[in-house]
This record gives sequence, C-alpha cells and structure tokens, in this order.
Amino acid sequence: MESELVAIPAQAITMRDARTGLSRRVELASFEIGRTAAVRGDSSGLPLHPVTWFGAVEWCNTASVTAGLSPAYFVSGRDVVWDVSADGYRLPTEAEWETACRAGTSAPTYGPLIEIAWSSVDGVDAAQPVAGKAPNAYGLFDTIGNVWEWCWDYADTARYGDYRSLRGGGWADEAWSCRASVRRGSAPDALLEDVGFRVARGAVGESGAEGAQGWSAGADTERASIRGALPLGWTPLR
Repeated sequence: MESELVAIPAQAITMRDARTGLSRRVELASFEIGRTAAVRGDSSGLPLHPVTWFGAVEWCNTASVTAGLSPAYFVSGRDVVWDVSADGYRLPTEAEWETACRAGTSAPTYGPLIEIAWSSVDGVDAAQPVAGKAPNAYGLFDTIGNVWEWCWDYADTARYGDYRSLRGGGWADEAWSCRASVRRGSAPDALLEDVGFRVARGAVGESGAEGAQGWSAGADTERASIRGALPLGWTPLR
C-alpha cells in the first residue's frame, strides 16, 4: 500500500483566501508527498477514485500500520484528529499541497496544460493512468488535472460547515479550474467520480499541537464563530 514519496524542502508560501481577499504567509517545515496520487491496487495504474475524505483518512492510517509507522489520525465517528507529531501517512495541508504543486513557480500551472494535465482539452471521459503527462520540477505527476485531490483542511468553516478542501482539477475540468490556486470543497462523506488523493508524510509539530503547516484548529473555530444573521445558504461548523 505504500506510495513513492518525494522530499519537499522547508520554505514559505503566501496563501490567498479568495472569499475574504486576505493573504497570509505560511512557513512550512520539510515534508514528503506522493510522486503521484494514490493508485488502485491492480495493474491499471489508475488513481484510487472515487473516494471519500473519510476513506482517504482510513487508507492513510491502514498504510501507516502496514509500514510500521505511527498513524496520523485518531478517528471517532465523524471526528478526526490529526497528530502532527506522527510519522505516518496523511493528507497534505492545502499549503503543503500548493507548495508541492507549484514546485517553485508562481504561474497558474507549472507548464502548458496540454503537456502536464489531463483536462477537458484532452476530451477523455474518465481518469487516466498516473504519470502519463510531464512532471513538475519536484518530479510530481498530475498535481494539475486527472483527479481532484483531498487535503486535510476545511474548505471554509464559516460557509460550508464540515466540507473539506479539494485541489488540482480533474479530467473534465476547463483550464480556469486546473490551476495551482483553485480550491473546491465537498462533504467528507461525498463519493465523487473525479476525486482521489495524494499522501503526505512527516512529523511537523509537537504532540498535542492543534496546528501545523498552515492549518490551525483555532483559526477554524474562529472563522466559524459568526454572530448575527447568516448570509443565505451559509452553514457554519458548530
């Protein structure tokens, strides 16, 4: 079940929130991330999809135990707690994912879309085997296109409750949706045909810490603490 990993050096990234228009600088510790999305356990080479966010978390814990590593997640029903000190497999934070995807570039993609990504331009009607297009400068394949990839972070605890973030675009997405900065969110138990995941690994904090690599439980709670009348359709995380 193990995934081939690539080491990403410690560095900083500026993350922008499109809804609020705010930016923040995130200092990242070094970590490892999958060279490709997690793949099915057969000879197809296809990314493991469709898969729920909960399913991806379970996959990570199982892979950790199999490899003799400390599981990254404590799971109790729908509650999932990340042990940032664990050395096991886990989902990347959005900051980790975007850093790995960009590989030192600042452009929307790390190359011409037709060369690096399976998207609507190709006219395919399903996910394609991984590593069929050109990699980025870190040697990672398909961070753009093919399947959207689950991240650890909530999409927006003020607006979308417990929805989790997705990154990267899929095989049927237009160019505007296949960019390093584009975000999508979905319910953690949603099973979507164009969604898979890419694993990360690496202890990035002390045991019991409630934040790491651009994510903060406190920030999630603060963002969801909206007072007064809610905009139509907003469902803050409670």
